[in-house]
Amino acid sequence: MSAAEAKHAGINLGDSDRETHEKAGSEIFGFWIFLMSDAVIFALLFATYGVMLRGTAGGPSAADEYRILPAFIETLILLTSSFTFGMASVAMKHGRGLRTVLAWMVITLALGLGFLAMELRDFSTMIADGALPSRNGNLSSFFALVPLHGLHVAAGCLWLAVMLVQVPCFGLDKRVKINLLRLGLFWHFLDIVWIAIFSVVYLQGLIR
Repeated sequence: MSAAEAKHAGINLGDSDRETHEKAGSEIFGFWIFLMSDAVIFALLFATYGVMLRGTAGGPSAADEYRILPAFIETLILLTSSFTFGMASVAMKHGRGLRTVLAWMVITLALGLGFLAMELRDFSTMIADGALPSRNGNLSSFFALVPLHGLHVAAGCLWLAVMLVQVPCFGLDKRVKINLLRLGLFWHFLDIVWIAIFSVVYLQGLIR
């Protein structure tokens, strides 16, 4: 493997599809730039949450309202979905067939929707208990950070649904492969952000 291939911006398709591999380099790199700009937004919201940890104004904090067990289960679901999308990427790279790629993508979509369903239930429980974003700065920063990640997961699920239509319609041509590479980067990025949220927001609440 050459030094250029080792530094490729996405999954290396050089052994199985040289044409797509060469085309993907610049296009996937551009998507990395977009992800870095998204990372800056999340970094700012993490900083805001840290500043607002004690900004409860005499009311409940987010740590008083959320439950760690559902958040842990959500973490396992999202980590598993990252694995299943990785398996779809490997199947695509090694030509395992459309059915195998689609099967792993469907499992990933189901896990993503399961994550969203659990998260929405958590939010509805908090709001029903009176933990509204307008209650204090701590809750406001929590609801700015965590649901934004959920919105990204929803966008990823929509993207997955679109790709589940594109793959059988167009096959694994160059355009579809590059779109799947972009989606893979986006999905794994959301996994990393959630690990940070679980560590900084949820686990931190256990040691108050």
